[in-house]
Amino acid sequence: DAAQRELVASGALGAPGARRAPSARGERAVRYAVAQIGKPYEWGAEGPASFDCSGLTQRAWGAGGREIPRTSQEQWARLPRVPLRQLRPGDLVVYFPKATHIALYLGDGLVVHAPRPGAKVKVSPLAANPLLGAVRPDRGATPVPDYRPPRLPAGARAGADTGLSAP
Repeated sequence: DAAQRELVASGALGAPGARRAPSARGERAVRYAVAQIGKPYEWGAEGPASFDCSGLTQRAWGAGGREIPRTSQEQWARLPRVPLRQLRPGDLVVYFPKATHIALYLGDGLVVHAPRPGAKVKVSPLAANPLLGAVRPDRGATPVPDYRPPRLPAGARAGADTGLSAP
């Protein structure tokens, strides 16, 4: 998709090919979120059988040992901001002007999220939706020294990427 190529080419995600590692909590959040791929989206759902976008990010960070606010708007308003060029796995990427959608950054320009009703938790390009910004639930935490991204299940990228722009 053109927006994704433009984002990568702009250097907004840092140097091409540069790998960043999450914190220990961020790594647990990433692994939790990836394990939810394929579960259905349900408005207001907080897992474990189904999720909405912020239910997934809240539950993932809870699995990582860090409680965060429930909604995408609260996560955007209350968690520390991080520039896109400093994104690392586990950071939360917020979309649309009113912060109505949120995803968990996997690295390599990809996010895992619960896109919308009728969809399943999946992996999408970072720029598949209009970016508002990013937050880091554990700002100041040290990255793990030996991070290896989790394997994505077959079909992890299947389905539409568009998240909800309004409740």
